[in-house]
Amino acid sequence: MKRSIDKAAMVIVTYKRQELLANLLGSILNLTVAPWRIVVVDNENSEQTRRLVSEFSDKVDGLWGTTVVDGDGQEHRVVYAPQETNGGGAGGYSAGVGKAYQLGARWFWVMDDDVAVEPRGLELLAKWTDRFQVIQGSRLDYDGGPFYWQYHFIVPMGIPDPVAPSAFDSSGFRPMNTMCFEGGFFSRQVVEKIGLPDPRFFIYWDDTIYGYLASKVTRAVEVEDVVMRRTREIGNWDMGGIRQLNSTSDVNRYHIMRNRGYMARYFMAHGDYRPLVFALGTLATAAKEIIRLLAVDRGHIMTGIPKIIQGWVDSRKLLHDSDWKPMAPLKN
Repeated sequence: MKRSIDKAAMVIVTYKRQELLANLLGSILNLTVAPWRIVVVDNENSEQTRRLVSEFSDKVDGLWGTTVVDGDGQEHRVVYAPQETNGGGAGGYSAGVGKAYQLGARWFWVMDDDVAVEPRGLELLAKWTDRFQVIQGSRLDYDGGPFYWQYHFIVPMGIPDPVAPSAFDSSGFRPMNTMCFEGGFFSRQVVEKIGLPDPRFFIYWDDTIYGYLASKVTRAVEVEDVVMRRTREIGNWDMGGIRQLNSTSDVNRYHIMRNRGYMARYFMAHGDYRPLVFALGTLATAAKEIIRLLAVDRGHIMTGIPKIIQGWVDSRKLLHDSDWKPMAPLKN
């Protein structure tokens, strides 16, 4: 018997990638377990995306019918959430999780527009919900091979563990202290305790810190069940086996460095900040980005290095921002 999940909401963040979004929405129609809600956050606020989501909503209602709300009411499963400004992935997830929470969701399955869900994705996640409140399903890469994700975060340095083992043991899960919003799955209780994702990150490290915070209040795990696949080909440097260094943009490079300031502030708030060790992590992060420029993004060396430096400088400003406060819990 397929196990359902009480009020599971999918939260999708999209921006100017209607073709990828259409592919994801099409894959959702093949799910063996119907989601309670599907919240599509449109950071572009595009009429084209609005039409695409409206057509998808009609298909969903025809396939699964409307969804139950508190009392005897029925509403459309699909909720379109256009944003007045582009808040990046971080702002989109904060708005999307907030909307789903407001609607009454009890579980949140978050993802970008450049993935497709596996038919049994939600069904496979459901089997872990009686044991864990934060679950990261496994993914396939765009070429159909396994996608390795760095599930262990070295907190004192503020960097992913580059040598964490890739194989699962017989339990089918392993502990993690981070999260990836490309398929992260978490409960309402966790959101109530740690608050919404922090929109100030704009892009990068927002999901890492959300997973770090979640691991402070519950046991977070990655499971071996494959629940989705990536659909966008990204240039990369194959580092042997399933590990690789992917191409990125100068905008990402800037935020990779700048947002370490936010990361440090969260570590300070939870007693995990070690200045000298964290500084070593910042040096390692900058070195990794320079290696990425030399190995994968050689055409961006002249623009990329200034972005790394500027992000580093701005991260120092965040460390000394007297007005900064962490995201507040939704329930005390």
